[in-house]
Amino acid sequence: MIRKFDFLVIGSGVAGMSYALQVAASGKGKVALVCKTSIEEANTAKAQGGIAAVTNMEVDTFDKHVRDTMVAGDYISDPAAVEQVVRRAPGAIRRLVEWGVNFDKKDDGTFDLHREGGHSEFRILHHADDTGFEIQRGLIEAVKNCPAITLLENHFAVEIITQHHLGIEVTRRTPDIECYGAYILDPDTKKIDTFLSRVTVLCTGGCGAVYASTTNPEIATGDGIAMAYRAKATVQDMEFIQFHPTALFHPGETHPAYLITEAMRGYGGILRLPNGEEFMQKYDKRLSLAPRDIVARAIDKEMKKHGLDHVCLDVTHKDPEETKHHFPNIYAKCLSIGIDITKQYIPVAPCAHYLCGGIKVDLNGCSSIQRLYALGECSCTGLHGGNRLASNSLVEAVVYAETAARHTLEHIDEYTFNDRVPEWNDEGTLSNEEKVLIAQDAKEVEQVMSAYVGIVRSDLRLKRAWVRLDLLYEETEELFKRVKATRDICELRNMINVGYLITRQAIERKESRGLHYTIDYPKHAYDQH
Repeated sequence: MIRKFDFLVIGSGVAGMSYALQVAASGKGKVALVCKTSIEEANTAKAQGGIAAVTNMEVDTFDKHVRDTMVAGDYISDPAAVEQVVRRAPGAIRRLVEWGVNFDKKDDGTFDLHREGGHSEFRILHHADDTGFEIQRGLIEAVKNCPAITLLENHFAVEIITQHHLGIEVTRRTPDIECYGAYILDPDTKKIDTFLSRVTVLCTGGCGAVYASTTNPEIATGDGIAMAYRAKATVQDMEFIQFHPTALFHPGETHPAYLITEAMRGYGGILRLPNGEEFMQKYDKRLSLAPRDIVARAIDKEMKKHGLDHVCLDVTHKDPEETKHHFPNIYAKCLSIGIDITKQYIPVAPCAHYLCGGIKVDLNGCSSIQRLYALGECSCTGLHGGNRLASNSLVEAVVYAETAARHTLEHIDEYTFNDRVPEWNDEGTLSNEEKVLIAQDAKEVEQVMSAYVGIVRSDLRLKRAWVRLDLLYEETEELFKRVKATRDICELRNMINVGYLITRQAIERKESRGLHYTIDYPKHAYDQH
């Protein structure tokens, strides 16, 4: 079946919904919002901490926020992207509020601001300890009330369509690759439909599910990045995977692992060994409020040194009622597994959290493929550089959704539908034995990535990962050609593609920088001269 939409938005987190709402409001055409599962399930909803913006101009400045972002990104960040996000952040907050998102306020009506690791001022807007969930809630309501948006839940994007599908050879050196839409799997018919569009926008989130333990939902298999890479788009900075230092250690709950927000350390939480001993003083003078990469590596080292599977976060010295008030969801979650955080330590361990790299885009969210935009975590705007400053990601998504929407609306009239695109060839069968292979291979990808491409890396580990992933790639591509495309084999292909990109770009970076730490190059390249 062929379906036509002027704007095809793949992914329904804060980036996808913000963009869809803005182009829908223009009246310039029909918008399809495609969700892999339900509209509620996105990384956005898991973001507990908050959203960063300079709103208290009496003490905070744009220059301070820019500096904090550049320092956190280890000076790899693109200054133009940093300036754009920081200066447009207050406007993005106003837009979210207009869409019905609520942020906590003080009695005097001003925003109740938090401070998180790496920030020099209190500038984090929040809604209790479930800010992402509140943003997702507000945007879902706005989307469902917008008649111009067709919401397609449980639809899975398989490939984006370019000249390649018209029989034209496309390589990484082809200068004018164009996107004409996407092939999308319909859950009811089990068929792959052809979605033609004038503009396609990838908002498919991150790739934490390629690791054995992640704060991301299990749908975070890097689909948009893998599709864009296969279509020959530029993908960069994939080696910079942020491991959140403090996920709740609860065996069996790994996709997603429950996040213990950074705001809890901002509130005064202290990292300790299970025996009560503090250890952050050995690693950084900022102690538990050091940037995430430093804290994650410190915890990783202490766990290896003492043979532990977790360390602890201690808030027992804080006022119990205040703790319950600030962190009601964390309190309830821990209580559900028998831990009263006002009296007992919280067991925590690092796990894969956020991707700083992705599909390379310009200041308007345009990828290297014409008519294809990428927004949110699947994109690489240059804002995060080598390491993301806490709570910058949600605001980045809203700001870039705005610049992309504006740019799209300026150019949409130049584009037409390409009616020469062929329908998907869906020959092949899939037996249960093959399903077992797919499940086993997905597990192997997670194990390879966690063991060899984790918080601390080496040339030997990365080479080992490369060899294993290469073998899995060959086997999976061979299987993909023989069977009907299903969500699980498509996700496996994407996981292998993304794992390969992370590994290859980690091998290419001959220095320790930002989130990429290798024992073979323990210093910055520029420190060694």
